[in-house]
Amino acid sequence: MLWHVYPLGFSGAERSALPAREPARHRLRQLERWLDYAVELGCNGLLLGPVFSAETHGYDTVDHFRIDSRLGDESDFDALVAAAGRRGVRVVLDGVFNHVGRAFPAFQVAGNGGPGAPTARWFKRTADGADYAVFEGHGHLVELDHDEPAVLAYVIEVMTYWLGRGAGGWRLDAAYAVPPAFWAKAVQAVREAFPDAWFLGEVIHGDYAAYANEAGLDAITQYELWKAIWSSLNDRNFFELEHALGRHNAFLGSFDDGRLPQTFVGNHDVTRLATELNDDRHFGHALAVLMCAGGVPSVYYGDEQGFRGLKEHREGGDDAIRPAFPASPADLLPDGWRYYRLHQRLIGFRRRHPWLVRARTEAAHLEQSALALRLRGERDGEQALLLLNVGDTEFRFAVDAAGLEVAERGGVTEAGAAVDPLLVPAHSWTILA
Repeated sequence: MLWHVYPLGFSGAERSALPAREPARHRLRQLERWLDYAVELGCNGLLLGPVFSAETHGYDTVDHFRIDSRLGDESDFDALVAAAGRRGVRVVLDGVFNHVGRAFPAFQVAGNGGPGAPTARWFKRTADGADYAVFEGHGHLVELDHDEPAVLAYVIEVMTYWLGRGAGGWRLDAAYAVPPAFWAKAVQAVREAFPDAWFLGEVIHGDYAAYANEAGLDAITQYELWKAIWSSLNDRNFFELEHALGRHNAFLGSFDDGRLPQTFVGNHDVTRLATELNDDRHFGHALAVLMCAGGVPSVYYGDEQGFRGLKEHREGGDDAIRPAFPASPADLLPDGWRYYRLHQRLIGFRRRHPWLVRARTEAAHLEQSALALRLRGERDGEQALLLLNVGDTEFRFAVDAAGLEVAERGGVTEAGAAVDPLLVPAHSWTILA
């Protein structure tokens, strides 16, 4: 279970790199104060956004071997990894290896020396060869040429260096833009020294399983399921969710060697769940689906407090979804703790049923506003039911629940009240296990 944090935003760092002579700010240490909070939430992995020296938002890297001075230095990283390790938490780093910022030294050499410069081969050219290629129209992000052996050697060196300093794995940013054969070579080389390293690829569309298998990655971001969860709740159309879960089952079945989708209802690139949903009563439904579906789930920092934020496609449009956190959990606003406790309950349920990581789902009952999902593990007896009702009236599911009892449910039931496990109140949910 991953707690996903965007460190530059989390720590309130400056928008642009510090001048060369400015002292490091040591903000990475702030995360140490939040490790117990993450563990108490139920997480055993810390998925970090970019921490390396960059021009602005971190995805315009200029030095993969240095911690961005807005966050601190290498000693701050070492301290965070050590503190996480003492709590049984693995740290996963964000590797931006598809493109770099224009201040990247090898690009500076290429730009100043022209096509004949020794590092010019590191970078892709436009189709007409007139200029260097940029990533998805972002002029400040220059694309690396993944057919160049020196680029492969560089990426391998970066990965092994930080794994050697205690990182547990890598999220590969914009993995979909890189030929999977490149990752296969890099991952194989890195695993020779670090066989337990974990590799997550950012893939937005396409054949997730085929890409993961060819690239040798352990996990792929599951954007299809993310979209279906909030969209089906907003439209009160569980046919969309059931279809997406059917595809999710197929992905689980086609991943080789235990590879898994990485599931989420929020991350650093999308509108916050609490903002995306048009009815706050359905927040628990979304989280329940996430915690019951197969895969490796993550919680994006602030979602566990019900933070709101709209992603906008403009300069600075990510600011609202990458906010600063206060100095400590004690400084959080009181209204958010109900979301935290809900996360604790549902993450706790998942951790008590570890077979859910490979669970398949099937619809035991399906209609527009009511859905019963039967969850099955790989062994006999590994079974649960997730009952979802987004209708305006209570709904009793006519499904087989023999041997199952209420494990978690939305809302509050009066002490001593008789509970029909298959009767779900309006805009509520129940898990039977």
